[in-house]
Amino acid sequence: MLTTRFTELVGCTVPIQQAPIGGCATPRLAAAVAEAGGLGMVAVTGDPPEIVAAQLDQARRQTVGPIGANLFVSVADPAIVREGVAAAAERARVVDFFYADPDPTLVAIAHAGGALACWQVGSAEEARAAVGAGCDFVIAQGFGAGGHVRGRVGLLALLDAVLAAVDVPVLAAGGVGSGRAMAAALAAGADGVRVGTRFVAAEEAEAHPAYVAALIAAGPEDTAYGDTFALDHPGLPHRALRSSVEAVTAFQGEVVGERFRPPYGDRVPVHRFEKMVPTRHASGAIEAMPLWAGESVGGVTRVQPAAEIVHELANDAERLLRRWTSA
Repeated sequence: MLTTRFTELVGCTVPIQQAPIGGCATPRLAAAVAEAGGLGMVAVTGDPPEIVAAQLDQARRQTVGPIGANLFVSVADPAIVREGVAAAAERARVVDFFYADPDPTLVAIAHAGGALACWQVGSAEEARAAVGAGCDFVIAQGFGAGGHVRGRVGLLALLDAVLAAVDVPVLAAGGVGSGRAMAAALAAGADGVRVGTRFVAAEEAEAHPAYVAALIAAGPEDTAYGDTFALDHPGLPHRALRSSVEAVTAFQGEVVGERFRPPYGDRVPVHRFEKMVPTRHASGAIEAMPLWAGESVGGVTRVQPAAEIVHELANDAERLLRRWTSA
């Protein structure tokens, strides 16, 4: 069993955190990951407190394992973010922050509600700031991550710098999609890993089938880093399948489709270059919507139950670590 400071702190049995992949990271997916021993995450960015509460309550009804809530801080109204943190902290084991300078006020709200707080960072300086703000652990996100990317260097170089800078548990993120990559991160000193792209293809995720099929067909060379899907939030770099970048660039028109939002019960348009991820409830030119994918995409070979993904990663990593230590 892979026991680390992270598993002891959060109450997991395996050192894996499922990344919140936009609308794909539903309560059902988070609960399945938690039931398998990892930390399941629900994306609640920008949602009002009643929606945050409903999403997390739904996850809680499906598992007694650790559930976390993720907030993409820079893309939401600050007042709504604070209310969301307060609602999440009463229901989640972890409140997870991303894409903003570490804010001690938000961390304090999370702690006041009884939750642990973590910040996903892209540099040693940001990691130190997160710990200074009171975070209980940090996530070092390397350049190979899918979706929005904070890191500017490869994961191992970043992990080395962050581990030297802080003395709290550190998770490795960005390009971790196999037991081999997980073992390498743990051997380098990480206390766990954060995995996103693999879970897009989980049975419990809400990704559109065309999105999943594109991931299965892709390799790491098929991802592209840039700011193509930044209509609503300019200047936020991200990594997606190159095919989606090419498709949206060639698309004629301002609206590529629409998507149903289950928590709200409404349908909303998906504009060209908007960052809205295509779930199974989307329609239109799915290929021209942001198909987030990290450099770990080669690990996505089929649709699997989330529990199977967790166990495969953990078991393969443990086997490799034992082999390395016994050599």
